[in-house]
Amino acid sequence: MKESIAILCGGGPAPGINSVISSVAQVFLKSGYRVIGIHDGYKGLFAQNPTIQEIDFRFADDIYKQGGSALQMSRHKPKNDEFSSKFFKDNNVKLLVTIGGDDTASTANRISKYLQEHNVSIQNIHVPKTIDNDLPLPAGIPTFGYHSAKQEGVRISQTIYEDARTSGNWFVVVAMGREAGHLAFGIGAACHFPMIIIPEMFDKVEVTFDRIVNLVISSIIKRKIEGIRYGAAMISEGVFHFMSDAEIENSGINFSYDDHGHPELGNVSKAHIFNGLVQNKLKEIGLDVKSRPVELGYELRCVPPTAYDLMYCSMLGFGVKKLYDEGKTGCMVTADQVGKIAPLYLDDVTNESGKVQPRLVDINGDKSQLIFNQGLQFISSGDYEKARGLVKNPEEFDFRRILGW
Repeated sequence: MKESIAILCGGGPAPGINSVISSVAQVFLKSGYRVIGIHDGYKGLFAQNPTIQEIDFRFADDIYKQGGSALQMSRHKPKNDEFSSKFFKDNNVKLLVTIGGDDTASTANRISKYLQEHNVSIQNIHVPKTIDNDLPLPAGIPTFGYHSAKQEGVRISQTIYEDARTSGNWFVVVAMGREAGHLAFGIGAACHFPMIIIPEMFDKVEVTFDRIVNLVISSIIKRKIEGIRYGAAMISEGVFHFMSDAEIENSGINFSYDDHGHPELGNVSKAHIFNGLVQNKLKEIGLDVKSRPVELGYELRCVPPTAYDLMYCSMLGFGVKKLYDEGKTGCMVTADQVGKIAPLYLDDVTNESGKVQPRLVDINGDKSQLIFNQGLQFISSGDYEKARGLVKNPEEFDFRRILGW
């Protein structure tokens, strides 16, 4: 039987998935392998009758530049008793290529160990994918899909900011990103939003709704002092991940949770929640400012990849073949800015429970400090006198006091 490789995608979509599938497929087809695409992620892999896609050169070439994923995705997280070696043996699979984020990578590591224990000789190489940019890759190396999603987010956010300027209103924008603030930070900084709020900022105090609202209003007051009555605040959905259970329970928001134990933030409008709280606070302190909510999320995930991600995904796809030929397994493929391919072993980035630790924004890094200290607009102690013409207690809205910086 012809030797084959199998490719599956887990988690949510990200721009560039098809580019990776195409690149992996083309380089292995050229070497004489059968390439099998598995629909429905891990759920499909261990199904009694998996739905597969035979990938040939024509199929791979057709999907290369497309957004979304030609292979149906799934967030299913299989339990150990669901594991089986049947599919691998029946199809003479020599390599399992998994495309996904931290949960997909963690599960791939578990499967790799299971197959080793059952004397099934199969290599496993993971391609790190997420618009959240939160996988622990070497410094300066993004996850694929992040730059394309950020570009689309910037396109939308620039229009939002222009609406704010034109209408004289404020917008409260919330961006996807899970517990990391990379996407919100990247979009907000690129658009010169006067306020950006990410969970990593709260390194000295607890994340609370009051603090987030006061940070937004700090920017509103500062802009009013400067004679600017419009603006936009960018908030990362990740702030919810760092709130205490009591804080969330007291808010009255009822979250459902996915198979990985993450709050299903997509089921609620975070922007509406924060905008409502901002409006309530503005009324309480007597500021006449209108604000509108905007959610940035699903519309970022399936856009066609930018030139950066097209090239990057090609390097990752070709890199899978390089690592495979070198006998590497149980690793993520990485490609740096000059195209150097290297393995990042999953055992080196997982905790005791086998979960891949997320990469958060380095709040003390040069880029973060430059944006927060120079790019944002907020109340500080030197603004108190002027701010008292708008609010009774400007100290309540002092950016650094709110964060304990």
